[in-house]
Amino acid sequence: MPKYSVIVPVYNRIDEVDDLLKSLASQTFTDFEVVIVEDGSTAPCEDAVRRYADAVDVKYFYKSNEGRSIARNYGMDRASGDYFIFFDSDCVIPSGYFEHLDKALASHPLDCFGGPDAAHDSFTPTQKAINHSMTSFLTTGGIRGGKVSLEKFTPRTFNMGYSRRVYERVGGFREMFSEDIDMSTRIRQAGFNIGLIHDAPVYHKRRVDFRKFLRQVYVFGMSRITLYLLYPDSLKLVHWLPAVAVTGAIVLLALGIFLSPWFLLPVFLYLMAIWIAAMFATRSMKIATLAVPASIIQLGGYGCGFLKAYFTKIVLGRGRNVAEEIDMRRGK
Repeated sequence: MPKYSVIVPVYNRIDEVDDLLKSLASQTFTDFEVVIVEDGSTAPCEDAVRRYADAVDVKYFYKSNEGRSIARNYGMDRASGDYFIFFDSDCVIPSGYFEHLDKALASHPLDCFGGPDAAHDSFTPTQKAINHSMTSFLTTGGIRGGKVSLEKFTPRTFNMGYSRRVYERVGGFREMFSEDIDMSTRIRQAGFNIGLIHDAPVYHKRRVDFRKFLRQVYVFGMSRITLYLLYPDSLKLVHWLPAVAVTGAIVLLALGIFLSPWFLLPVFLYLMAIWIAAMFATRSMKIATLAVPASIIQLGGYGCGFLKAYFTKIVLGRGRNVAEEIDMRRGK
């Protein structure tokens, strides 16, 4: 029986699965299995899985499309390991990942854990700029599993794991946006300990263009209000920062246009700080320059999604039965 079961939900991601399995085949610690759950894809990745059958202990399952959370639960029901590890299909795993993970858990046991993400050298400049934006403290990206945290660490399913004992008591993921935050909250409320393992990062491709990235962060902002309705104590000051940034930027832009250009100075200085920080982090002028619009998209998209959801679900009261709605989507 393997110690770890890697569970990956997949929907039309053949090339990503190939890259992921290639990286898992090069691990220095091999006491793990891989469970690929094809969630109703029209372009299945079964051939890609077969190519790595001799190099990785991999199981492949195809099911009808019901959502990534239900696919993860499906995989856990068929997994053999003592721990369940969750990666997104667009991740590449460093060769020492499981070696570092196993040593960390041996020295400091955790019920639930996660690690940071980084940009691989092979990623495009846009992907690297998006990754910097999502992990930079200047955009509150540090709360997503990086080096600096403004709240309690919350594992995300691009790099997350927990013990079988947690699953048996807490249950599976619910089919909702930000399902990983919901799961981490339920695990913490059940009394289990959660920790960040710094030495177990993954390379996360994230979105490949700014349009898809905007949609992603917009949904993140909206889902924060859904989480607030489920867990009223979960909404912290840091979660308001993108909405405050959007509102403040609009006010400053209006004042700069109609009163004095000096009102635009704070916006300019902030964007310059983002560029400088990205330049130091990436050593690339192109990536640093792309990091500026990436950060604007991250803060603007998240902030707008947050404000819209707050107005519709809190002010207008259209989201009060969110728990029942989630349960109806069969994720309970």
